[in-house]
Amino acid sequence: MFDPQDTPRLFALPPGVDFAQALVAGLRARLSGKPPESMARIEIFVNAPRLARQVRAVFDAGPPGLLPRIRLVTDLADPVTAAQLPQAVPPLRRRLELTGLVARLLETQPDLAPRAALFDLSDSLARLMDEMIAENVSPQAIESLDVADQSGHWQRALRFFRIVQQFVDADAAPDTGGLQRLALAARLAAWTEAPPRHPVIVAGSTGSRGTTHAFMRAVARLPQGAVVLPGFDPDMPDAVWAHMGDALQAEDHPQFRLGTLMRDLGITPSSIAPWTEATPPAPDRNKVISLALRPAPVTHQWLSDGPKLPALPEAMAQVTLLEAQTPREEALAIALRLRQAAEDGIRAALITPDRMLTRQVTAALSRWDLLPDDSAGIPAHLTPPGRLLRHVAALFTAPLTAEALLTLLKHPLTHTGGGRGPHLLHTRDLELHIRRKGMPYPSPAPLLAWAATQKADQWGDWLVRAFCDRSTAGTRPLSDWVADHLALAEALADGSAPEGASGLWAQETGRALQAIMTELQDEADHGTAMSARDYADLVGALLASREVRNPDDGHPDILIWGTLEARAADAELVILGSLNEGAWPEAPKADPWLNRKMRAEAGLLLPERQVGLSAHDFQMAVAAPEVWLSRALKSDEAETVPSRWVNRLLNLMNGLPERQGPAAVKAMQNRGKRWLALCKAAEAPIVTPPARRPAPAPPSQARPNSLSVTQIKTLVRDPYAIYARKTLRLEPLQPIQRAPDALLRGILVHALLETYVKASVDDPALLTPEAFNALAAQRLSDPDTLPFPTVRALWMARLMRVSDWFTATEADRQALARPVHHEISGESLLPDLGFTLRAKADRIDLDAGGLAYLYDYKTGAAPGAREQKHFDKQLLLEAAMVENGDFKGLGPVRVARADYLSLAASKPKAEPAPLDETPPAVVWAEFHSLVAAYLNPDQGFAARRALQKDDDVSDYDHLARYGEWDMSDPAQTERLT
Repeated sequence: MFDPQDTPRLFALPPGVDFAQALVAGLRARLSGKPPESMARIEIFVNAPRLARQVRAVFDAGPPGLLPRIRLVTDLADPVTAAQLPQAVPPLRRRLELTGLVARLLETQPDLAPRAALFDLSDSLARLMDEMIAENVSPQAIESLDVADQSGHWQRALRFFRIVQQFVDADAAPDTGGLQRLALAARLAAWTEAPPRHPVIVAGSTGSRGTTHAFMRAVARLPQGAVVLPGFDPDMPDAVWAHMGDALQAEDHPQFRLGTLMRDLGITPSSIAPWTEATPPAPDRNKVISLALRPAPVTHQWLSDGPKLPALPEAMAQVTLLEAQTPREEALAIALRLRQAAEDGIRAALITPDRMLTRQVTAALSRWDLLPDDSAGIPAHLTPPGRLLRHVAALFTAPLTAEALLTLLKHPLTHTGGGRGPHLLHTRDLELHIRRKGMPYPSPAPLLAWAATQKADQWGDWLVRAFCDRSTAGTRPLSDWVADHLALAEALADGSAPEGASGLWAQETGRALQAIMTELQDEADHGTAMSARDYADLVGALLASREVRNPDDGHPDILIWGTLEARAADAELVILGSLNEGAWPEAPKADPWLNRKMRAEAGLLLPERQVGLSAHDFQMAVAAPEVWLSRALKSDEAETVPSRWVNRLLNLMNGLPERQGPAAVKAMQNRGKRWLALCKAAEAPIVTPPARRPAPAPPSQARPNSLSVTQIKTLVRDPYAIYARKTLRLEPLQPIQRAPDALLRGILVHALLETYVKASVDDPALLTPEAFNALAAQRLSDPDTLPFPTVRALWMARLMRVSDWFTATEADRQALARPVHHEISGESLLPDLGFTLRAKADRIDLDAGGLAYLYDYKTGAAPGAREQKHFDKQLLLEAAMVENGDFKGLGPVRVARADYLSLAASKPKAEPAPLDETPPAVVWAEFHSLVAAYLNPDQGFAARRALQKDDDVSDYDHLARYGEWDMSDPAQTERLT
């Protein structure tokens, strides 16, 4: 296939050429006139599975013929001698072993690092070990580094390095990277004795990993071996290639890895022949990009070579520069362009390392029922079974909360084994019960009691078995955690009455997650004992590191690729997204072990390696027929900095006015602004006139015919709230995990005071602060009543501050009259209006003369006399009902006094009702007039009629569309039918 030659055989394809098409075309051209079996003898090693699929697709497209053997550069074992190689240690097993060793080291020397860093340290060591194996760096090379360490950090780091040493020793079981090294050594030894006679080709790889680099060097020297380099820059002069020798200076350049391979093979760029005569779609643009990306030491060549460039407006005619204000705007613009490409039948690809951007673009495309073919798929922890597994693991870490319970009950995979419909009905009813009654930490007794009221005993039993008492303290073997975790997840998916297989392990995502958990189960014996929190963190990290992809779901021509796939790009439109520093190129990850100088001395890779690979991917992608350069000017936190490649390109073009560079930049930006204008048009809200301040007037039969005394204040201040609650029957939806709010505090304090007052009547010796505080501590210490230790202590402290005042004044109250009625209910009917007023008095005392003393407990400040007179008429109305004889078990009695007993910790006091200014008869007459007015069909229920403060919040402000109208706007009465 190849003519003999004395030098290594390297070929190349320029950026922008369809690599798979050109590779196959070159093979067919070289085998022209030869028998068909010649193609079957060729062995091709490609860099990625996608390129392998693309090469196969080109062959499948015809003409008919035999296929070459297509393999990956990570699969270096010779099929003949592969059985002689040891089995590789699975990556998960190696990670679990590392985690156990690091955990034991931290237990014996806790000053090295916090326990929370266990998995991060293990991952970091695993990455370091892989790199050492790939680059053939021994632990001794690292330990022998000359480090002047005054802080002791290096000595602590060496203790972790010694953990790695046992895994990279010659007699250690190899992991995947180690097996590749052994396979390479065995293959090279076999080639030394008997070089292969069939053609061997490495295509599409830059040799960024040490093992791959060594393999490419060996293949290039074979009699029938060749390396086909992707994205080779033919426009870069030899003088620039000469600056590629220093990794510290040039490793971030896109051609550095290719230059390193040429240097190690002892050849020059002029010795590299083109694989085919295929030309890139935009050769003039490639010249501009090549000059813009030259290494920093030679950027002065912009001055000499810039004027030699082609006319820039024509060279950059198919390049669009999109500079969006926000990431959301960037995502929407990209989605609009991809939608247009789908309509036009154009194959388009978004290339970006920013997974957040790809999710936003996918979400934006969903409005047009477009699902892109995302090569990265979905992170396993974000899939439905992944989320369920993470939620189930969290059940072991802490007591069950209402939020956790309902999250799992509502999960789309829960109870899919049968009876999903009744399960959802019970879940809805349970949620409403929890929101109404409160159940911050569900326990078996209240859950079973509620299930019995719903005639759902079987479902309630399943609920208690599955969810309650799952939190676990201490450490357990990893195998026990995995077994319990999977058993519980499957029990939740099966449900209370399974009729068949659940959906947990169904479809592509379910099978992928099952494989992950099965692998963890198989390797669990190699893990260490861990706590529930450690296990939950392990599961979350394991799922986050895996991805699930179904290639049959996405649109075949709307693609989302990672940066590596730019090397095999075959799209007509390529959008390079998130071109900001820190995103593309990604900022180098912090290395807790070695700095750049130490890495260079040890022979490890520099952080700039990833930048150089990203630069090569950028140079490949930007050579497509049509290109978008996209970025957001602002992130969620601050202004962004353009990617160094965009910055270089714009600086070069703006510095070449003689080549019309500024005009070309302006044209690129204008093309982007057109799509940003389309974004604004797509997002523009439908203009509607603002809402008016509502005052709905429902018909008489729809108006409330019964209210409680506490709701009369609302009727006066915010009639719209009464309309929404009583006419529309809309109740505020309480939060699931209800905080210990004023309502709960009021309920507990009212019950406490009732119990204390009753006990003190029977035993006056209890009228002491000590007795009051003892009873308060007893009541508040019940975890079922108040399961919040911090709040319990806070409320107890507040009660202790008012205990002296309350017990002293209570003695005076009991000397004046005897407490007789507590929490007594009453109703009063207005016969002419058909309206009923309801009340529940906290306490009514009677003296020897038959006079009544009315008290209402307040945990906060009590309303003053003026507020009671005009707005808060609760006590005044209760006094009128007492004198009317409307309370059960209590006939008509004259009220001598009515007081609010405010237990505000800052200033407890008794606030009397103004009975002298507004006696009960007057209050009742005013109340009658108020009710009559609101039963009039012409009277509207105005929103926020007389709230105490403008910033007071009503439960129904959103329904009244408050904010579209102002408090100074007149209410607009609207007759409803």
